[in-house]
Amino acid sequence: MKAFRFSGIALCAMLLFAACGQKKQAAAGPMAPDPNAKPLVKLAKVTTEPVAQLQVYSATIVGEIKNNIAPSTPGRISKIRVEVGDKVSKGQVLVEMDETTLSQQEMQLKNLETEFNRIDQLYKVGGVSKSEWDNVNLQLEVARKSFQTLKENTRLESPIEGVVTARNYDNGDLYSGQAILVVQKIAPVKLTINVSEQYYSKVKKGDELTIELDAYPGETFTGKVSLIYPTIDAMTHTFPVEINVPNNDLKLRPGMFARATLNLGTLDHVVVPDLAIEKRAGSGDRFVYIYENGKVSYNKVELGQRLGDRYELISGVPNGAQIVIAGLSKLSDGREVEVEK
Repeated sequence: MKAFRFSGIALCAMLLFAACGQKKQAAAGPMAPDPNAKPLVKLAKVTTEPVAQLQVYSATIVGEIKNNIAPSTPGRISKIRVEVGDKVSKGQVLVEMDETTLSQQEMQLKNLETEFNRIDQLYKVGGVSKSEWDNVNLQLEVARKSFQTLKENTRLESPIEGVVTARNYDNGDLYSGQAILVVQKIAPVKLTINVSEQYYSKVKKGDELTIELDAYPGETFTGKVSLIYPTIDAMTHTFPVEINVPNNDLKLRPGMFARATLNLGTLDHVVVPDLAIEKRAGSGDRFVYIYENGKVSYNKVELGQRLGDRYELISGVPNGAQIVIAGLSKLSDGREVEVEK
């Protein structure tokens, strides 16, 4: 009986000791990771490959030719024959100005023509001198040119085939300086981009570009370099390049926002997964970790284009290098690592 009591007391003591041990272990928490353990990383080998050097520029569509229809002197507008959006042909009368002055000038011209015919007949029979004949002939020529100029400023014609894109007056208004109408040739259209001077020797007349517009999502148009300006802007270090787009279907309209992609050939550059790119805190620098001889080293890189889930690198990583693509958060320059098999 005593032996049984002793055994029961001993058993209780053992259970109590075990429970206390568990409480102490729980209070101590989980075991901290070993700070000297090597971080586990995953590597990828990178190589150079040909990368198309695409540059994207923003621009605004404009008509190939833009004409402001207006007389050379102030006057009353009698009739505007077209509306915004109308197609017009070359030589078509668009605006008629008040013809009072034109009628007066026409009468004066007819009188001078009659007078010249009379003097001419007399000159042929020796009735007047050569100087008199020359004087009347000169007056007639001046009157004819004045009449023609006035006529051109009274009946305003379109100098091009195009579309009326603006109207600033109504019938009966007094012309006061602003163009009465604006006519633009929109087949073709053009846009101007400003290209960095480093590409001056690479852009050639006739080079093709891809044009995209917000107005037509998912659709592309083709343009060609039609003019390269011969000088560089000293402030921006860029040069203007004009792009001609056929626009045979007239879908492109002046004022539309466009993005033009210029292909400047291909270059062999290292391409890395985007997972390998890290941004240094507090700056805009980008870097990757290169693995060599069991350690990683920090390498600052210059990014080029984004190619899907990869980046073109202009500099910073040599061809054939092994770079870290997973486990970057625990790394530092020169740290030893364990490579995932």
